[in-house]
Amino acid sequence: MTESVRDDDRPTAPGDERPAAVLDEAHLGDIQGAFGTIRQHDQSERRTWGARLLVLLAIIGPGLVVMIGDNDAGGVSTYAQAGQNFGLSLLWTLPLLIPVLVVNQEMVVRLGAVTGVGHARLINERFGRFWGAFSVGDLFILNFLTIATEFIGVSLALGYLGVSKYISVPIAGVALIAMTATGSFRRWERFMFVFIVANFLVIPLAVYRHPSAAPFWHGLVVPGVQGGFNSTSVLLIIAIVGTTVAPWQLFFQQSNIIDKRITPRWINYERTDTVLGSLVTVFAAALLIAISAAAFSHTSLAGHFTDAGGVARGLGHYVSHTAGVLFAVILLNASIIGAASVTLSTSYAFGDVFGTRHSLHRGWRDAKFFYGTFTGIVVLAAAIVLIPGAPLGVITTAVQALAGVLLPSATVFLLLLCNDREVLGPWVNRLWLNVVAFVIVSVLLMMSLVLMVTTVFSSIDVRNLALVLGAILGVTYLGGLVWVLTKGRHAATRTPGDRVNREHWRMPQLSLLNRPKWSRGRLIGMYALRVYLVLAALLLLVKAIRLG
Repeated sequence: MTESVRDDDRPTAPGDERPAAVLDEAHLGDIQGAFGTIRQHDQSERRTWGARLLVLLAIIGPGLVVMIGDNDAGGVSTYAQAGQNFGLSLLWTLPLLIPVLVVNQEMVVRLGAVTGVGHARLINERFGRFWGAFSVGDLFILNFLTIATEFIGVSLALGYLGVSKYISVPIAGVALIAMTATGSFRRWERFMFVFIVANFLVIPLAVYRHPSAAPFWHGLVVPGVQGGFNSTSVLLIIAIVGTTVAPWQLFFQQSNIIDKRITPRWINYERTDTVLGSLVTVFAAALLIAISAAAFSHTSLAGHFTDAGGVARGLGHYVSHTAGVLFAVILLNASIIGAASVTLSTSYAFGDVFGTRHSLHRGWRDAKFFYGTFTGIVVLAAAIVLIPGAPLGVITTAVQALAGVLLPSATVFLLLLCNDREVLGPWVNRLWLNVVAFVIVSVLLMMSLVLMVTTVFSSIDVRNLALVLGAILGVTYLGGLVWVLTKGRHAATRTPGDRVNREHWRMPQLSLLNRPKWSRGRLIGMYALRVYLVLAALLLLVKAIRLG
């Protein structure tokens, strides 16, 4: 019996005789969260704070999981590297990433709740298989490499505790599969909350080696780089961006919201979940940078990061054995929740593209392709880590930087979908949100361009290059402002009628929608972006090989 879902087999949305856009009937029904249940047809008003809190407890999950999952092994390693090699001078990057996280993921929240369709399937159906193949191809390559870094984290963490990677990595892989393939969304989400709580072990670790308050706050608000800007520091800044705001987050949260059965009625609660997750993520990241900076400042290890295992050993030597163990446990916890989230985002995307059943509400027997894909990715990624002599620290940093390089492409597709009235109807982006997203994409492209130029021309002055590119961005923003004031004020705005029944508006079946038509200018721009990002990724590989 095939797992594929035919159009005439798809479920119907409540009150609608047409087939719903939802591909898997398991995506419709009661919300069964880790801390509560909300019935599918619940229309009750929550007028008290206590009642609203109970709803939030039932809804909370996708936002926290995607954000904490992004503080994965690569994140822990990257933040520790920033503190060890550059002290507190890169802390300022983290507060700037909060609006990036919230803006990107809020758009994903709307797409998931309103459409009931995963990110990969939306791109494939709205823009064609060519762009869908590029999008999912990028995701698969990046996710596969990211999952490998999660198992690198497992091997380094348990290696510090004396466990061979030939034992720890296979056990971690089996545990991941067992946690995921239970056939219960609620059970899986409860597993994830165990790892979310363990994320707060950074607080007792900070107690062992707490940084001074004044330098910490100075690093948060004053931009700069210890030793000056150069290609290596730019690579690390891009890695911080890539590990904090990664493309896989878009695919994961949208599909996880759909799998949890969250509808437009509960969007504001899921927005709260997302904002809380972003604050917790940046808080933990800032503490990891500060701990590493305080521990290694004025020691022989300052400026000599190797990998996360070296950080654990350094903390054990310069702070205390307990501090080293705590860091190893934090790294292990980050590796597991990161691997669970990133692998699941890939399986969700494959289910979208190939039209197969893909829900955590299903058991292995009902979703063989979904869980088979998950298992295959875990096994292959774990096998890479067992290769002897691989430069684990360089691989980890390069993968996080690759995520930063590919983020603009993912954000552009996200923006196109969130301005598609056929898809989001009354939920399309407001103009100010498009402006913020445009700024995010342009700054990320500028950073990747700096990395490309400095890789090819290593003697170039990075500060002057950044100033020139910043001036070009400024002129671009000025031109954009003129366009907004003259022609663009009504772009992607909502009409008064959009406010009516927004809670109940859902995207119709995709086959009923008109395919968007791209202008020649937009098509050329998309091809140019694709070529540019391929070149940037290749030059990033060159930079990583040099560092290795």
